[in-house]
Amino acid sequence: MNIRDFGAWITPQLERLGGDTGVYVKNLITGETFMRGEDIPVVAASVIKIPVMIEAFRAAHEGELSLHEIHALRDEERMPSCGTLKAMHTGIEMTLLDLTKLMIIVSDNSATNIMINRLGIANVNRTLRALGCEKTTLNRLLFDAEASRRGVKNYITAREMGEVLEKIWRGEVVSKEVSAQMMDILLDQRLNGKLPFFIDSMGVDVAHKTGEDDGISHDVGVIFAK
Repeated sequence: MNIRDFGAWITPQLERLGGDTGVYVKNLITGETFMRGEDIPVVAASVIKIPVMIEAFRAAHEGELSLHEIHALRDEERMPSCGTLKAMHTGIEMTLLDLTKLMIIVSDNSATNIMINRLGIANVNRTLRALGCEKTTLNRLLFDAEASRRGVKNYITAREMGEVLEKIWRGEVVSKEVSAQMMDILLDQRLNGKLPFFIDSMGVDVAHKTGEDDGISHDVGVIFAK
């Protein structure tokens, strides 16, 4: 199926859905693109973890921190829902690289907040702007009840996440070597019930990151199909 046929197939299905939908699909070889609602800012859920990962590798590449730095888990750092750290004992030690990988491959919320606090929200957003993202924004920690009550949310758009993933695929984020490392982490994704679900049996790799919350379902990634 080419991109034009894909657009014709998916459009009526999107029209049957309620709420906001954003789709951005690009053939990275031919450049052919289908977009619908691609610039609508939507609540990011766990897709915001991709920019946090990028900032971690950028800061390490620039010598601002070491991904070998050890962090010991504290009681108050345990977050609900996704991940494994909530079940680990207090004081368990991990490197910042370990935390970054857990944040992506099992969508660990505890690891995410630890990394956001270590990196700084402003730094994540500065890196997003340098990547050309105008609407994708990290505004708060995950499970920040007080900020949530004030309506503060994290946002992404389909187009901006697609363009960031393309830059990682092309080796243009931080460095060629760092981009390859981030792509390998995305390929190690363990939450595979969305984009990869129907194509896994075809032996197609998908480097991706899901996101979900009440009324929200996302998946963004690079599909390595012929």
